[in-house]
Amino acid sequence: MINEIRSIPVIVSDLEEAISWYQEKLGFEVRERDGHWVTVAPEGWTSEIHLCKMDELEPGNTGILLLADNLEDTCKELKDKGVEFTQEPSKKAGGTIAKFKDLSGNVLWLMSKNEYKE
Repeated sequence: MINEIRSIPVIVSDLEEAISWYQEKLGFEVRERDGHWVTVAPEGWTSEIHLCKMDELEPGNTGILLLADNLEDTCKELKDKGVEFTQEPSKKAGGTIAKFKDLSGNVLWLMSKNEYKE
């Protein structure tokens, strides 16, 4: 089952200024920096803020990444409960991702915990 909220997106107009602000004002550390993928968090936290340089997320896309111990089992369990998937598990550069939507159409991302690179 889902056992962790891994990252939550925050839209920023200037990525470099945002990184500096989170570091200098809040004392956050940069966890990962890979092209447009930049995450920041307080030291010791497992959840992160994903800084997204864009005007807005695509309609319905929350960008919220959830982790599960076993992606296949969790997808099956959610489907058995009537959860609608917008994307079946699919291998991407960062790992295997599935996407599903909540009752209001908000799309959540799901990844296997062992595939998420720290």
